[in-house]
Amino acid sequence: MVNKILKSKFYYGWFIVLFAAVGLFFSGPGQTFSVSIFINAYIEKFGWSRSLVSTYYSLATLAAGFTLPFIGRIVDRKGYRFSLVLIASLLASAALFMSFVNTSILLIFGFFMLRLFGQGSMTLLPNALVPQWFKVNRGKALSLMSLGGVVGSAVIPPLNTWMIMQFGIQQAWWFWVAALVVIMVPIAQKFIYDHPADLGLVVDGSTQAKASEIKYSHSIKTSNHDFTLDEAMKTRSFWLMLLTMAIPSMINTGITFHIVSILMQKGHDPIFAAFILSVTALVQFPMTFVAGFVLDKVKVQYVKAINYALYFIAILALTVSQSTLLIIAYAFMHGVFNAFESVSSGVLWPNYFGTKHLASIRSLTMTSTVIGSALGPLPFAFAFDAFGSYTLILSIMLAFPLFAIIASIVSSPPRRKATSA
Repeated sequence: MVNKILKSKFYYGWFIVLFAAVGLFFSGPGQTFSVSIFINAYIEKFGWSRSLVSTYYSLATLAAGFTLPFIGRIVDRKGYRFSLVLIASLLASAALFMSFVNTSILLIFGFFMLRLFGQGSMTLLPNALVPQWFKVNRGKALSLMSLGGVVGSAVIPPLNTWMIMQFGIQQAWWFWVAALVVIMVPIAQKFIYDHPADLGLVVDGSTQAKASEIKYSHSIKTSNHDFTLDEAMKTRSFWLMLLTMAIPSMINTGITFHIVSILMQKGHDPIFAAFILSVTALVQFPMTFVAGFVLDKVKVQYVKAINYALYFIAILALTVSQSTLLIIAYAFMHGVFNAFESVSSGVLWPNYFGTKHLASIRSLTMTSTVIGSALGPLPFAFAFDAFGSYTLILSIMLAFPLFAIIASIVSSPPRRKATSA
């Protein structure tokens, strides 16, 4: 099949985008939107307390976040094909392990494997692989790839719910074991190539980049060097962008985790809360395409700054509003923000630090995201327990997008010193 594609002159990088999107979809079994369905089922079946399960989940997520940089270094050494086969197989093993969990102490080990190999590694690999194949069209390619995650967030929760209700917890996990082994592992083994040069191609394809596109790409300032992780960590932009990535992870997880309670305080029922989450996902889907085109034309730091300004307005609307229409407006703005945040983060790291050591760099940046998601729900819960309301904590959260706006504006692509090896 690969030979037929090469003979057709269609750039194979677009198939890499497709397969990376499939990989992002298969990160789903380790994502919160999937695991949360099983959490409720475990609590009902075994009678475990919600606080105990939530604590284990947060601890496992933190541990996975701190372990992820080691995965990134393995990817840089062994390559993407090897790593995808290995990680998909390990995620299948984690799902198999979860199918036999019957004591609460085993749960934390299962959560750790799901978060490390699912949310962490299976998100890291596609985001680091696609930039190896694209430069001029990097924004478009990453926007198309990210649709795999959007589809997963829309499809997997109801699928898990149906399987658990029809067949039970164990069989639902077995489905994901089979899907990963039968679909994802063969795709990684047969169709993933680390770089265009592996097929005798060049980045973007020899004839794919039009003159107008090249002109635009030259106007978007990028790094002229491939930074190592150690070199990247010595730059101001690395740490500022690292912090900004943790902000939406923390706030989004906190709001989403408590969205039913937040909206019930405003006089709305759980059905409306589910509707708000659906509006966000529905808006995010088409806006992902828009984000890809914009980021191929506009400097990523300015896109991020404007996007965080929109995020500030969205959180403010949720904080002060009792109005149904204004809360729906929050969901719309949140969907736009999520689309641009996902694609812009995918574009920023290779644009700023090159692609040679991208897996190592992205693994550390994703650690901040994982830690943010682990910590997000806690301050909301503490604030509600202390004050009986979410207004204060939401108001405090408004400070973080303001910081991110400033950090984005001052974070230009760094230049590696000429004396660096």
